[in-house]
Amino acid sequence: MILIAHRGNLKGRNIKEENEPGYVGKALEKGFDVEIDVWFKDNGWWLGHDEPQYKTNLEFLKTKGLWCHAKNLSALEKMLENKVHCFWHEEDERVLTSKGFVWTYPGKALGKNSIAVMPEQVSGWDISKALGVCSDNLMKYK
Repeated sequence: MILIAHRGNLKGRNIKEENEPGYVGKALEKGFDVEIDVWFKDNGWWLGHDEPQYKTNLEFLKTKGLWCHAKNLSALEKMLENKVHCFWHEEDERVLTSKGFVWTYPGKALGKNSIAVMPEQVSGWDISKALGVCSDNLMKYK
């Protein structure tokens, strides 16, 4: 099963550090994949959930194991142009990532290429069919 640390979190939300490149790097070093929030603004790359917070670069975004959630249209277009593994969603039940994975909203039906997003938010969600999990509490699934 692919284990994806939501914004770099492994043992619960850490709002002060999530999406910060060093924090993300620590989760990657431990062997986890990481979902990050990506912005393209003022001709530059940024990480941050509600707004651009941490300056980054294209090389970092191409790091193996990153799942880049485009937070604005410019970020999506630029990442697709540069072959970065990315996706865009708001409240869709499912979206397809640029590598063909099905990013699946909590509680929705799962298939063999599905990533179960935040399963801890849905009591009794059977994630056994999922290819992977994205969570703030990844240690629960290890």
